[in-house]
Amino acid sequence: MEKYVTLSEVKKLLEKAGEERDLTYEQRTALQHASGFVHLSPTKSRKIVKELMKMERINEFYACKVADLLPTDPSEVRAIFMKERFDLTEDEIAEILGIVAKYRG
Repeated sequence: MEKYVTLSEVKKLLEKAGEERDLTYEQRTALQHASGFVHLSPTKSRKIVKELMKMERINEFYACKVADLLPTDPSEVRAIFMKERFDLTEDEIAEILGIVAKYRG
């Protein structure tokens, strides 16, 4: 079964693995990437995911994307969901932005 994780969770997992053993080149590269782009703790990221998944049309994949990218305006939210066959309503976009803003600080 697939489980999606946020970039901050990836960073934490790779840091923990690096304490136990040497990381492969790919893992070191992924850790470097994650370190450069993570803006929230794994706990806050997971809280965003859980809140977003309470919304009707948001699955775990998109909830993790939102938690990673932390959109600040409606056009950024629309860009994340662009591949979907549905359009988010203005209310849904506002709800997503509200959830992100709550944890962003």
